[in-house]
Amino acid sequence: MKTPNISIIMPLYNAGRYLRETLDSVKMQTFTDYELILVNDGSTDQSGDICNQFAELDNRIIVIHKKNEGLSSARNAGIDIARGMFLSFVDSDDYIQ
Repeated sequence: MKTPNISIIMPLYNAGRYLRETLDSVKMQTFTDYELILVNDGSTDQSGDICNQFAELDNRIIVIHKKNEGLSSARNAGIDIARGMFLSFVDSDDYIQ
């Protein structure tokens, strides 16, 4: 697999009601040389299932499921596996254009 230019790290916790819209907004970008690392920080809603569904449809999406340890821990888990030359962070309730 080719090394992506950008690693986008998205930590999330119980973001189910926003997550589909956020993920769609990332996928609609014209720049496509990225990996999207979704770090499910112990969500108790449908967030983990949504992450898995999106990852099944797009090989640029990587999902980490971990126990809840907070935002910094989730970001660090994403950084640990990031392969991109640059890092970017997107919140799970953001909509990017």
